[in-house]
Amino acid sequence: MRLLISFAALFLSVVLLQLSSGGVGPLDALSGLTLNFTKGEVGLLGSAHFIGFFIGCWWAPRAMGSVGHSRAFAAFTATGAIGLLAHMLIVNPYAWAVMRIASGLCIAGCYTVIEAWLHSKVTNETRGRAMGTYRSVDMGASLIAQLMIGVLEPASYVSYNLLALLCCASILPLTLTTARPPETPTAPRLRPMLAFARSPLAAVGVVVAGLNSAAFRMVGPVYGQDVGLRADQIGIFLAAFVAGGALAQIPSGWLADKYDRRWVLIWLSVASVATSLFTVMSATGGTTLVLLGAAAFGFTTFPIFSVASAHAHDFATSDERVELSAALMFFYAVGAIASPLGASKLMEAYGPEALFVLMALAHVALVVFGLSRLKVRATPEKRTAYVYAPRTSFTIGRLLRRHRDRK
Repeated sequence: MRLLISFAALFLSVVLLQLSSGGVGPLDALSGLTLNFTKGEVGLLGSAHFIGFFIGCWWAPRAMGSVGHSRAFAAFTATGAIGLLAHMLIVNPYAWAVMRIASGLCIAGCYTVIEAWLHSKVTNETRGRAMGTYRSVDMGASLIAQLMIGVLEPASYVSYNLLALLCCASILPLTLTTARPPETPTAPRLRPMLAFARSPLAAVGVVVAGLNSAAFRMVGPVYGQDVGLRADQIGIFLAAFVAGGALAQIPSGWLADKYDRRWVLIWLSVASVATSLFTVMSATGGTTLVLLGAAAFGFTTFPIFSVASAHAHDFATSDERVELSAALMFFYAVGAIASPLGASKLMEAYGPEALFVLMALAHVALVVFGLSRLKVRATPEKRTAYVYAPRTSFTIGRLLRRHRDRK
């Protein structure tokens, strides 16, 4: 209990930050449609977010080294708040894309600071409890953030102002805490090809994970509106995806520790193809079926990043874990940047079902590539422990490294 109290300021900042950042994606999608943006322009906003996210992941450790943890956190938060408040001042999709770059930079930068601070305070004895609480808080806040779209009026200054207030409020717990800021960690070198060198299948797997997650979260509201969901139902639709992914962590972790992780990835992808097709076919079957499809899709796709990450770490040394985690995040960002714009363009041309057809095809490609890799390399005799890996910053590998080295 004393441990959790000592981290209360960090966790409260995570909650407020997640409520703000998690709400802006669906709000932008519905606001854009209300303001007659094309679906392609709405998709551009999602892609712009992940461009900012990638920049923030790379720049944040250097900013902490220059100005310290608290000042860097305040600067990144201010950047996100400015991006939110400017939305209704300039109603233009390309201007909004720049604002979403600011929001993405804010998220990556703030999570980098939080995780660096958390890493400096945990010990081997407290790491498991701290990380479990951190992931639960982050996932719970993300779930609530999706539901907020039911009460946020699209294209309203009040809605964006509310999200900006939450973003600004996240500064208070961390900057007013009496705990001493930690020493600035060295920034991990970004060596993308390290991931491909350790496991080509893992690199492709995290690209597919980024494609799925970003497309669903950023363009999912457009799909929901096209199939007849109300704003509050769209929030439940997005939350069902997150909830399904959260529920999948325990069984997928058990499977990934018991069986060859390549087969786990392959079967998760096969199941993802099936749930994608189910979601397409259930679009005209009523709200309940659509929500069930979203939950099933989250259940089958959400664990792919963590399973792929665990498979890559099976072939890495302890000294490589931080840089490997950063490399995997790079490939995740590649998929996340490309997919919202690509998915929205396809939906514009072929209808809402094109969103899930695109994601199904990505999983078919992963299945084919996974089967080909089975012939190239034997199952490793010694494997790392499965760890649910949040997609928050390039420095998350520091927190997870000792978890992976236990097994």
